[in-house]
Amino acid sequence: MSWLLLFFPVAIGLEILAPERHLLLFTASSLAILPLAGWMGKATEQLADRMGEGVGGLLNATFGNAAELIIALAALHAGLYDVVKASIAGSIVGNILLVLGAAMLAGGLGRSEQHFNAAGARAQATMLMLAAITLVLPAAFQVAAGTTAESLTRLSVAISVVLLLVYLLYLVFALVTHSALFAGPYHAEEKEAQPVVRSAAVLAGATAGIVWMSEILVGAIEPTAHEFGLSNAFVGVFVVAILGNAAEHATAISAALKDRMDLSLSIAIGSSVQVALFVAPVLILVSLFIGPAAMDLAFPAGLVLMVLLSALITAQVAGDGRSDWLKGLQLLAVYLVFALTYFFLPGAQSH
Repeated sequence: MSWLLLFFPVAIGLEILAPERHLLLFTASSLAILPLAGWMGKATEQLADRMGEGVGGLLNATFGNAAELIIALAALHAGLYDVVKASIAGSIVGNILLVLGAAMLAGGLGRSEQHFNAAGARAQATMLMLAAITLVLPAAFQVAAGTTAESLTRLSVAISVVLLLVYLLYLVFALVTHSALFAGPYHAEEKEAQPVVRSAAVLAGATAGIVWMSEILVGAIEPTAHEFGLSNAFVGVFVVAILGNAAEHATAISAALKDRMDLSLSIAIGSSVQVALFVAPVLILVSLFIGPAAMDLAFPAGLVLMVLLSALITAQVAGDGRSDWLKGLQLLAVYLVFALTYFFLPGAQSH
């Protein structure tokens, strides 16, 4: 996808010369983000060769979510809270349905089945259920009689602190006390490993480029959505989230094709866990200092239901330690149903 970098100067030129061409700005900046996210994915996969599947998956999820976090921060600063919430939910759902589904489908073609550590996958699926619960409670609290914006903000901040502590303990579990659950049997040859400094430089450069393109992308979201009659929720869930997850797409599918399903699951499910337990709480806390007002964790009911159902089907699919192309197709089918629902029922996000 490196040729798509041609859209990087195109987006900058449009921003300077034709800022009113919102559709062209949105398209050019979106296409420019894809190769940058792909570079991030390749660099983190090289780091995984040196550090193992568990650590490599965590690094890929972290830097893959950097694009998502950058885009969300730009939207947060602009006061587009509906886009931020939609992109958070879309990232969680996209990783465990679209990314994992595509990886299982691609890896399963030509193989009867692939294997991964079921205990590690179940531990990650449980964390996703925790995330779904934390979204249900503020949404229910919001409709309760006598609820004020101030009390909802206090609840959201308190839950965010708890989630960050849980995520920290999850890292201790995954990297220290139970690291064997997330380490696959794959061992890279020494000649395949790339210098750490080179990989770090690629990560830094790609991140800086994504920051620039994200600012342009966010500025064009609302005008483009209105031009095509799309809701901000649809754009956030199924456009912004997919762009932010481009790095995970590239690396998870590549790992699955190489029969490295432990790495693929660490990237896909681990990324959703990180978004739910780290990115979302950070955005809540950061909103206290930037943006027009503080953001809360009271997500629209449609988004909450989507996250909850996605967590349930992921626990079902990933719980036995085996994957095949049909399981991947099933996850992709659920994602397509969600997309069709939001496309044909624009008001779904608020009901």
